[in-house]
Amino acid sequence: MKSSILPIALQNKLAGYSGYSRVSSAHLSALNLDLLKNILFILFILRYTRKTFYSLRGYGIFGSIRNLYISLRLFCYGLFLRMPGVRGQVDKQVTEAITKLEAKLVKSGPDVTRYLTLPKDGWSTEQVRAELDKLAALEHTRWEDGRVSGAVYHGGEDLLKLQAEAFGQFGVANPIHPDVFPGVRKMEAEVVAMVLALFNGDSGGAGVTTSGGTESILMACFAARQRARALGIKKPEMIIPDTAHAAFIKACDYFKITLHRVECPEPEFKVNVAHVRRFINPNTILLVGSAPNFPHGIVDDIPSLSKLAVYHDIPLHVDCCLGSFVVALLKKAGFPSPYEEQGGFDFRQPGVTSISVDTHKYGFAPKGNSVLLYRNESYRKHQYFIYPDWSGGVYASPSIAGSRPGALIAGCWASLMNVGENGYIKSCTEIINAARKFETAVRTDPTISLHMEVIGNPIVSVVAFRSKNGAIDIYDIADDLSAKGWHLNALQSPPAIHCAFTIPTAKAVDQLVADLTEVIGKELEKAEQRKREGKSYVLNRGDTSALYGVAGSIPDKSIVGKLAEGFLNTLYKA
Repeated sequence: MKSSILPIALQNKLAGYSGYSRVSSAHLSALNLDLLKNILFILFILRYTRKTFYSLRGYGIFGSIRNLYISLRLFCYGLFLRMPGVRGQVDKQVTEAITKLEAKLVKSGPDVTRYLTLPKDGWSTEQVRAELDKLAALEHTRWEDGRVSGAVYHGGEDLLKLQAEAFGQFGVANPIHPDVFPGVRKMEAEVVAMVLALFNGDSGGAGVTTSGGTESILMACFAARQRARALGIKKPEMIIPDTAHAAFIKACDYFKITLHRVECPEPEFKVNVAHVRRFINPNTILLVGSAPNFPHGIVDDIPSLSKLAVYHDIPLHVDCCLGSFVVALLKKAGFPSPYEEQGGFDFRQPGVTSISVDTHKYGFAPKGNSVLLYRNESYRKHQYFIYPDWSGGVYASPSIAGSRPGALIAGCWASLMNVGENGYIKSCTEIINAARKFETAVRTDPTISLHMEVIGNPIVSVVAFRSKNGAIDIYDIADDLSAKGWHLNALQSPPAIHCAFTIPTAKAVDQLVADLTEVIGKELEKAEQRKREGKSYVLNRGDTSALYGVAGSIPDKSIVGKLAEGFLNTLYKA
């Protein structure tokens, strides 16, 4: 091996520098790694500091402490429910309740035949008709007599016959093929245009038809999320009133949107706009207001929400699913219209970007019809699904569904054209007069007003009322009315009942007032009897009292969830 020609001392010095260089390089790498770790840690802290700041600003210190307390309480109660002895008892009671529910919903007896497989040979037309007649005659709540809150928005027998004819003509139609069914395409576009005009959309307005209010709400939330995604928002959040429809909560669950529910304080039961403002942050993708809300029939402060939406450049959705044609035509029918002096509640407000309207409610269209309106096409495009690379060709659909029933669109178009504006104004007048008559009775009738009170100041078709002094349980009233053939909606938070007036219900309003007066008297007698006997509780409570009594008395709603799950399973028991 050839030796180095450099002096030994110089070789040693250079070797020392080389070792220093290696040490310095390793030291520098370690410093860089530590710096990267520190940067990541700081970003982590900043992220959660920012999240904590917005949470504290929204809920406040006391609200945040309350949320923490509720979470701890639910956790502890959940552990208690999972204890072997407790769990077995709870499961037993849930099973008993579901069995009782099945016995009520799944009809049985010698007159009921179950068909679980296809018939070997198809039935004759006469056989099918005979079985359909038997099914239609099964015992049910008498909506025909006006004893059902909402549910059936009936436009008359003649309209039903016209809708059946439309079904017959367009039974095979599918708007996914507009070249094959051009008539359906035309009708759908005209339905959107007519409803858009009712809610003061301008020439740039747009919309789609859907299968109902839930789909309309889902698509509005989805469009807001997609718009936000295009703007770079990756952690979307949405702010709704506590009284907003459950479909908004469903949308947040489906589309992974963080939800903030804002209280609607007494006595107005409208969304607290100041609290909405506190929840707004850079991740907010949608504000929501109802006109009116489902529980109490109250219209939120849409003008104030609109100002917030404009200032922060956030879309605002107004849920008019329930109010639909009635709320749109209040002014023309001679009634006060929500916030008319402030510009109204619809597209006249500059912040309103979308509105959901159920044409199958007070538009009297066949069930399965709703319209989602947008201020312009730039908002609507975000709900479209377009996939150009599919092997089956370019795929594009405007909403969740691919194929859709053209017969329902035809039935909706026929209904709107047959009833017309004057017909809807007439029905609006009849429905609102009945609602105001019932509201007045609750407020002024000597027996009712002493023990019941109207919630808020409803101005559309829904009137909600609750127990005033606690002498009577409102859910016992609901069960008593149910025993008389009424099917009203039980509410919670606060415990109450509401009636959504329709044309059939409007005709039965006097009977509703009389029956409510009677059952209040009976409940007072029962209370006096219990007092004389020294009892403070009611044995053998009705279905409504049992369900909502449980729901309101326990912090963990898993038991109620199991009951609801059992109910849904029962719907598919043949």
